[in-house]
Amino acid sequence: MSTVAALGLSIFVGADQSESSRPLVLAHYMPWYEAKPRSPHWGWHWTMGAFDPEKIANGRRPIAAHYYPLIGPYDSGDPAVLEYHLSLMRMAGIDGVVVDWYGRTNHLDYGLIHRNCEALFRSAERLGLKFAVCYEDQTIARLAAVGKLAAPDRSAHARQEIAWLQEHWFKSPAYVRRDGRPLLLSFGADGLTDAEWAAVLPSGPDAPLYLSEHRRRPCAVGAFDWPIPSEYPRSLDRFYVERSAWPTAMAVAFPRFHDIYAEAKARASYGRIPDDDGRTFAATLRRALESRVPFVQIATWNDWGEGTGIEPTFELGYRDLEMIQRVRRELLDRSFPFIAGDLRLPHRLLRLRRRTEQRPTTVDLDAISTSLIAGDVAAARRQLDQQEDARR
Repeated sequence: MSTVAALGLSIFVGADQSESSRPLVLAHYMPWYEAKPRSPHWGWHWTMGAFDPEKIANGRRPIAAHYYPLIGPYDSGDPAVLEYHLSLMRMAGIDGVVVDWYGRTNHLDYGLIHRNCEALFRSAERLGLKFAVCYEDQTIARLAAVGKLAAPDRSAHARQEIAWLQEHWFKSPAYVRRDGRPLLLSFGADGLTDAEWAAVLPSGPDAPLYLSEHRRRPCAVGAFDWPIPSEYPRSLDRFYVERSAWPTAMAVAFPRFHDIYAEAKARASYGRIPDDDGRTFAATLRRALESRVPFVQIATWNDWGEGTGIEPTFELGYRDLEMIQRVRRELLDRSFPFIAGDLRLPHRLLRLRRRTEQRPTTVDLDAISTSLIAGDVAAARRQLDQQEDARR
């Protein structure tokens, strides 16, 4: 048994999800942020063409968000940020990530997102977390609209993308599986039709366990839910009624919905779901975990534009992660070892990594990371104290 399993974290890298009697808790992760100095410019998801992060006011950079990341706006390709995010997830009681993936075609920021996904998945394997893909098949219509994909080739293109996933990411021991089948999600209904999806999916015992959004497509095993501001809470009620007839499903938990699209003049707002001082997240998380589905998806870890993130912020601190710890300990795992104070350790490590790039110091900081991965928070705290004292 690994050190992670011995600590009661219930994260079994390489184990099929059907072996576990509890649902997997997965956080939906956006890998699309570009930030200086790692990237040469500030990406659209921080600016939306209306905000300028170069203009610092009161210690903060103007960004396209109603909430401000505790670590400031970041680059999704930064390995130190990935380490920070995934360490926080483990300590909060999150088993892994579901990641927005736009395929491999060089169009808009699809290539950047693909590279960031690769980096994220390598980090997830190292830190003992699971991962799965949510395919944005709306990309197919966009590629066809600009002449990069002929309309008759839509299904063939998607088959090639799924084949690539099977050959690469699906083979990882950290990839989420159920009954031997790799989990695959797709967003929305603006991409492939039901008939095209039926033609795209491979068959056989290793075929993806396909979940569509909200409604179950005819070729899907089930569906996953997502917050709909204009229909909340009726949409949740509808999903839980309908999912009872499906072989499997993925429930959703979310803290709020507060997008900034209208302020940025990017599009009309989708509407709002109130945070309600944390009660929205507590209620949706408990309902999802008690619904007896095999997967619970938190929407989201870090969609700053839609205001659904649970990543720590200046406004709310670690509140939502502490909620997950409490609910996990109460409903899933009374022996879950991490406590609220432990959540502060990954940020301390990130600050040290940002302060220096000298090799000897990096080796010392890697030792702290190793302690965090092993769940030895006492050693990590002691090592952090030593490093911080040495820099004063």
